[in-house]
Amino acid sequence: MKKAHFIGIGGIGISALARYYLQDGWRVSGSDLVASEITQALEREGIKIYIGPHDQKNLCLKTKMVIYSPAVGLDNPELKRAKKMRIKCQSYPKALGALTKKYFTIAVCGTHGKSTTTAMLSLVFIEGGLDPTVIVGTKLREFGNTNFRRGTSKFLIIEADEHMASFLNYRPQAIILTTLEPDHLDYYKNFKNYRNAFRKFISYLSRSGVLVINEKIATKKEKNVKYKTYKYSLKQPEAGQIKKILKIPGEHNILNALAVLTLSRAIKIPDRISFKALAKYKGAWRRMEEKKIKINNHETILVSDYGHHPTEISATVGAIIEKYPKKKIWLVFQPHQHQRTYYLFKDFVMALKNLLIERIILAPIYDVAGREEKKIKRAVSSKMLAKRISQSGKKVMHFESAEEIKIFLEKKFRGDILIIMGAGDIYLLGKSFDA
Repeated sequence: MKKAHFIGIGGIGISALARYYLQDGWRVSGSDLVASEITQALEREGIKIYIGPHDQKNLCLKTKMVIYSPAVGLDNPELKRAKKMRIKCQSYPKALGALTKKYFTIAVCGTHGKSTTTAMLSLVFIEGGLDPTVIVGTKLREFGNTNFRRGTSKFLIIEADEHMASFLNYRPQAIILTTLEPDHLDYYKNFKNYRNAFRKFISYLSRSGVLVINEKIATKKEKNVKYKTYKYSLKQPEAGQIKKILKIPGEHNILNALAVLTLSRAIKIPDRISFKALAKYKGAWRRMEEKKIKINNHETILVSDYGHHPTEISATVGAIIEKYPKKKIWLVFQPHQHQRTYYLFKDFVMALKNLLIERIILAPIYDVAGREEKKIKRAVSSKMLAKRISQSGKKVMHFESAEEIKIFLEKKFRGDILIIMGAGDIYLLGKSFDA
C-alpha cells in the first residue's frame, strides 16, 4: 500500500485532500502544530496524526508522497527530510492542481461566498444524480460533517482559494466567480494585482469552458475570449423564488444560489432539480450556523460565523437583523490576521461602526502561522480598532482573551442573539456555553 504524508494536515483544504488519498487506497499520515476538531476527526477515520513541533521522525521510510500546506516553510524538518530522501513533494495547491486535470473540474472562486456556493452546487449535482467528488472549505452535514465527498463520476467541484495565487495551479472546465474586493493585500499589494490574478485564472478556460460571473463585476467582453460567459444578478426573475425557498437569510446567499442555478443551467441540469436541492440546503459549519444556548439561564440564539472581511461582517449581521428585526444583537468579532487588519483597517472601522446592533466586542487578532510580519503585528491591534470605532460614538469593547470575554458575557449579556464571528479559533467560545 502506498503511503502519503501531509504536513499541516489540520488546514481546511489540505485535510480534504488527505481524505481523498485515504479513500483512494493510500495509507495516510499527517502532522500539525496543534490538535483541532479536524485532526481529531481525521484520526478517527484512520489517519495517523502527529501533534506538536514538526519532526523528521514523523516521516516513514515507505512514504512515496509528501503534500504540505502553503504555510509550511522550506526549512520545515519534515519537508527537508522528505527532499533528502528524494520523496515526491508537492504543495497542497500543486497536488490539488494535478487532481483537477483528471476530472471535469468546476471551480468556485471570489472574495466572498466560495464555501456556501460550492456547498450549494454540490447538493444540486448530488440531487441530479451526477455523483461529484467535492473539496470544500467548510464542513457539511451532508458529507458526514466533513469537507470532502468522494464521487464516482467525472465531476470534481472545488473551492478555489486565491491566497498566494493558489488557484493558478488549477485547470477547471467551468468557473463561478462570485465577488471581487480587495483582500490578501499582504501578498498582492494592491487591488489591481488581485484582480489580475482572477483574470489569469479565468484565461485557463478552454474553448468549451464556462464562466459564470456576478453581473456587478463583469466587464466588457475581452478580446479573443474562447469560453462561454453567463452572468447572474438579483434582477433575474428567479431571485424572488429563491428567496422564498432558501433556509439561510441574506441577499448575498440569494446571489450565491443564483450563481449555482446559472451554472447548473449551463450544463443542462433541470431547474426542478436545482430548486429542490437549494430548498434543502440548511447551511454549513460556521456559516451563520445557529443554535440555542443559555448564558446565565438566559435563552439565547448563538450565531457562529466564519466571516473575516469587512463586507462579510456587514452582510452577515445585516442578514441576521433581517431575520430577527426585533431582537437585541451582540457581536463578538475576532479579526483574522494582522496583515488583513492592517491593510483593511479603515474598512473594518467603517463596517463595524455602521452595524445597527446593541454592542460590539473585539477579541485579540488571530495570529496566522507563517503569514505575519513583525512590524505589522506591532502596527495594529484590536485595541486600536476599538479606539477608532468608539470615536464615532459606537459602543465597542476589546478584551485580551476569549476567557475574559466569556467572563464578561456571563456577567453582563442581556441580548437575544449573540453573533460570534471570525475565521480563527473564536468559535470555541461559542462551544463553551451550554446548549
